[in-house]
Amino acid sequence: MRTMVIAGNWKMNTSAAEAVALAAAIAADAPHNSVRLAVCPPFVYLDSVHKTIASSQVALGAQNCWSESKGAYTGEISASMLADIGCTYVIVGHSERRILFGETDESVNRKLRAVMALSMMPILCVGETLEEREQNAAFDVIRRQIARGLDGIEGVTGDTLVVAYEPVWAIGTGRAATAGQAQEMHSFIRSLLAEHCGSEQAQCIAVLYGGSVTPDNAEELFSQPDVDGGLVGGASLKADSFLRIAEVARTIAGGVHS
Repeated sequence: MRTMVIAGNWKMNTSAAEAVALAAAIAADAPHNSVRLAVCPPFVYLDSVHKTIASSQVALGAQNCWSESKGAYTGEISASMLADIGCTYVIVGHSERRILFGETDESVNRKLRAVMALSMMPILCVGETLEEREQNAAFDVIRRQIARGLDGIEGVTGDTLVVAYEPVWAIGTGRAATAGQAQEMHSFIRSLLAEHCGSEQAQCIAVLYGGSVTPDNAEELFSQPDVDGGLVGGASLKADSFLRIAEVARTIAGGVHS
């Protein structure tokens, strides 16, 4: 049985006061049990957000980490620091990290290892650019990112990994993939996971959609059999829209997904 996951990626947004207020509003009305809810604020607000959501069902996530546990890596944050501050999830390999900061499949693999070694749940992001899709290379890109990202990592289960499919051409553009496009790619991702860890475990791993999820398109997307929730960007910056998306997931949970 897979549990729906709704994770809010706040990116480089909010002030300290805004982060606490947003977290408090989400925690106050978060759905219980049937959906795993997480918020991923900027690094500098992780502690205050964690204190705000500590008594709620909402989990804390980070947007990135470094693969080494300590050392002369000015400006970086280690996975052990994130575990120490109370993170449950860590986003790894987000398209913006890959494109803007030059992260590679190999560096993503190292980060996955660091996060999983500390029993946190990585949200492994994979996805193709518009150019790659138009060149009919989307499936090759996803296969490479999954294979190299999980290279040498054993014991992958639904309790150790979440995957997020990000059609890069849909992020922040308001142009979401159609439900059919999302299902096609999510089903393909699950087949790749089955090659890595077996079909039984692959069926237990949540595969999220991460490309301009809104309250208006959430139901159509989440109703697809292999779409297990969303990695939500802009719509996670307002408690009302984020909670509406979570409510859609709660309504669908237990029906289509098993």
